[in-house]
Amino acid sequence: MAHQPSLISLQWFSILLACISLFSWTIFAVSPDAPLTLDYYKSTCPTVFEIVRKEMECEVNSDPRNAALVLRLHFHDCFVQGCDGSVLLDDTISLQGEKKASANVNSLKGFEIIDRIKNKLESECPGTVSCADILTVAARDAVILVGGPYWDVPVGRKDSKTANYDLVRENIPTANEGLLSIIAKFLYQGLSVTDMVALAGAHTIGMARCENFRARIYGDFGATDSYLRNLKSICPAAISSSGENNATAMDNVTPNLFDNSFYHTLLRGEGLLSSDQEMYSNVFGIETKKLVRKYADDPLAFFNQFSDSMVKLSNITNSDSIVNGEVRKICRFVNT
Repeated sequence: MAHQPSLISLQWFSILLACISLFSWTIFAVSPDAPLTLDYYKSTCPTVFEIVRKEMECEVNSDPRNAALVLRLHFHDCFVQGCDGSVLLDDTISLQGEKKASANVNSLKGFEIIDRIKNKLESECPGTVSCADILTVAARDAVILVGGPYWDVPVGRKDSKTANYDLVRENIPTANEGLLSIIAKFLYQGLSVTDMVALAGAHTIGMARCENFRARIYGDFGATDSYLRNLKSICPAAISSSGENNATAMDNVTPNLFDNSFYHTLLRGEGLLSSDQEMYSNVFGIETKKLVRKYADDPLAFFNQFSDSMVKLSNITNSDSIVNGEVRKICRFVNT
């Protein structure tokens, strides 16, 4: 018989998480002195929000999957050095960027979208709007354009002059990572367990690559026969260079619509990524299981929490870039 943790041990675990969450938030919460305001560009670039929205409309209309690409870029940016545009930097002789780190190299796309928005803004308001702000606003608009909720985006971020290749490996959650490890990564950023479950709902419009769900579908995946056969046709059991980048939607019901369908996949045991399914199936996921059920039952509760959690995510700041940052002329390179 498999060992089951006692009720006492689970209670102590819940208390420990609460303490860690409080401690983490105290240390890593955005500084009240961070110069982020809704009207930061009111006099210097009053059309910034309109320009970003129009460009994102074009991108999402051309391919709805572009919404997920931009949203993922924003998440990966904020989890490394805060929301400072560091994820956008290309490698140079003097700088090792974050794009080629293992968690990013085959997962992140959409950099050209941010380039195009930046070019428009440079024509309208030269040297004014940071790449970090562009990415943050574009992520919000991406969600809205595929049916998701609205939230206000305070702006005024500066672009980092550095990147951190090693922090990508340390900070970005991975597809086969355990629940407790992922919770710890969110707590480190000042984000709660509730934030984690709500932000995972972004996978309702996301795609996953074969190498990230192979172990899941050839393991204890509880999907219907037809769905499982389809997944195995996309992702063969044998590792091959031609199959690793084959991708499929994490929400196979409404893949291009931002809704709460993702949580229903978890209730059915059909979460494509092991890390997602663990929020509902892990024995330690007492709180996460309740939240999954809540968001599956109440789409408005999911939308409200997702908006609140995205504000918290977007307000993770890089104290160094606040003081020493810049507004890059080209998002891929530090100004010379």
